[in-house]
Amino acid sequence: MRCLCVPTLPCFASITPPSLASIAPSTKINHRNLQIKAMRAVVQRVVSASVEVDGRIVSEIGPGLLVLVGIHESDTEADADYICRKVLNMRLFPNESNGRGWDQNVMQLNYGVLLVSQFTLYGILKGNKPDFHVAMPPQKAKPFYESLVDKFRKAYKPDVIKDGVFGAMMKVNLVNDGPVTMQLESPSQPSKNTNEVEES
Repeated sequence: MRCLCVPTLPCFASITPPSLASIAPSTKINHRNLQIKAMRAVVQRVVSASVEVDGRIVSEIGPGLLVLVGIHESDTEADADYICRKVLNMRLFPNESNGRGWDQNVMQLNYGVLLVSQFTLYGILKGNKPDFHVAMPPQKAKPFYESLVDKFRKAYKPDVIKDGVFGAMMKVNLVNDGPVTMQLESPSQPSKNTNEVEES
């Protein structure tokens, strides 16, 4: 008689897959670390823009940039310097002389800049309700914002830099040209930021 030998198969039922935590503990998401700590600015190219408080126009510009500014509780002068430099040098306008788009900045065209403080740029939804605890507190944010406005006036022309009324209920009217809207965030560590290329 022949004896047929059947090879023994491994028993996979006894193998317990390792937990996700043991496979890649470093992939756990820390939501605090994901929180962006930077000054924010929403920049809109406009045909015109104005700010109204209590039924009265307090600031207005013709062609230029409307800049909504959000100040984080950890922002420093370096963040303000970055936002000021980038806004004034962003090439968001066409060059009429050579037909090139995205070729000129607001200063080259002598256009206006309207700055509006907006802490709601740091709104975080908790359920359906916004929370603004990471925005700089008003008593500290007001002088900081005022110093930012001064930076713009010193870097450009004082008479073409306009702003709203800090802390007031404002109605912001604008005619967006394009539309063109850009969002800026200051780097948390400017000296170590390798993702951004500076251009003139």
